[in-house]
Amino acid sequence: MTPALVLVTVAAYFTVLFAVAYVTGRKADNQGFFVGNRKSPWFVVAFAMIGSSISGVTFISVPGWVATSHFSYMQMVLGFLSGQLIIAFVLIPLFYRMRLVSIYEYLENRFGASSYKTGAWFFFISKMLGAAVRIFLVCIVMQLLVFEPLGIGFVWNVAATMALVWLYTFRGGVKSLIWTDSLKTFCLVVSVVLCICYIASDLQLGFGQMVRTIAVHDYSQVFFFDDINDKRYFFKQFLAGVFTVIAMSGLDQDMMQRNLSCKNFRDSQKNIVTSGILQLFVILLFLMLGVLLYTFAERNGLQVPQKSDELFPMIATQGYFPVIVGILFVLGLISAAYSAAGSALTSLTTSFTVDILGSTKKHDETRTARIRKRVHVGMAVTMGVVILIFNVLNNTSVIDAVYVLASYTYGPILGMFAFGIFTKRPVRDRWVPLVALLSPVLCFVLDSHSETWFNGYSFSYELLIFNALFTFAGLCLLIRKK
Repeated sequence: MTPALVLVTVAAYFTVLFAVAYVTGRKADNQGFFVGNRKSPWFVVAFAMIGSSISGVTFISVPGWVATSHFSYMQMVLGFLSGQLIIAFVLIPLFYRMRLVSIYEYLENRFGASSYKTGAWFFFISKMLGAAVRIFLVCIVMQLLVFEPLGIGFVWNVAATMALVWLYTFRGGVKSLIWTDSLKTFCLVVSVVLCICYIASDLQLGFGQMVRTIAVHDYSQVFFFDDINDKRYFFKQFLAGVFTVIAMSGLDQDMMQRNLSCKNFRDSQKNIVTSGILQLFVILLFLMLGVLLYTFAERNGLQVPQKSDELFPMIATQGYFPVIVGILFVLGLISAAYSAAGSALTSLTTSFTVDILGSTKKHDETRTARIRKRVHVGMAVTMGVVILIFNVLNNTSVIDAVYVLASYTYGPILGMFAFGIFTKRPVRDRWVPLVALLSPVLCFVLDSHSETWFNGYSFSYELLIFNALFTFAGLCLLIRKK
């Protein structure tokens, strides 16, 4: 694909995106920005949640993962669905009953100010780093396809990206985000489905032949019960999926902001269950695409890139298929990437304004709106700076470390909410930050020595569960008598 064609695709997409954002966010006030005035139709939120839960990293990486992980990711997705049920029927009624704008206000009501600030800061650090990594990887792809051929530096790539994200979220926040995410979900699903169709057609596979080709392929194995030390072991993946979605969706301001925008908690429950089921089928499409990509590379004698993330971009944009496949790839990529960036920027603005600055409690509506707009700009600039730091470090191990850090930071949040919901005991609030900091440290020690201590056992994503358990145990030590 030529840089000009990529730019035309991006421009056309954003023209439609800005139109939707303008129409839906024209009269948004602070409540519209934070929780969409709690008037969002549940079925629209459910459809939008698919796009918000799938980032550009997922769009690029999941098809390439099948070579090493096969379809084992579906074990985790089944855990996601189970976790969504817990969110829908445990957390959602609680949050709606308390009329929360930020979900971390629950920690203040339950424990005190120190716990509240701890949860908010853990979320802020995790979301900022995670969102910056996702945008960084997409900026790299755009640099290769557009900016580098035009002789434009990476700094301007990042500046343009963050400016676009800021522009379509600054006016309406969540009120706009619900509808723009629906547009992105539509583009994402259509692009994946049509890419599958084009590749299957090139391989001369009808629908039935395509399904059989995928089903009999070695990469299509879903369940792994044989080796408990294997990171693909079923119960590791399933349990990790359950607790990961609770922590990273149910206790994440980014994801819950949409759910809290529904009219009532029953509509929100419908949205969560529906989006969980739909996500299962969308992830399956990505995995099917991965098998077809590897099959195409094998039959055409193509050398598979060492980095699996590069497989989909290489085949889609290097002239192996009609130009429309490359356009669909770019459309799906920017749909997934900007969805994640826009929602992260909105949730970071909300959390910093409400939780860390406490503006809604200190100031009137007009003053809060001014502060919120300044914070929104500050979050965009900060995210851009973090992306540039990643580029200077230029080390994939740094990216891996940031993802590990992001998963660690959700553990204390999960532990605090679990203790608050399942016990009624008060704690010494001022010591909660210390417990929240020590828990990830203990997890790091446990993970570093697990193979020695536990006969070769290697932790996978289930380390999040132990992180939460350490926090829960620490809070038990802080229980004070009434």
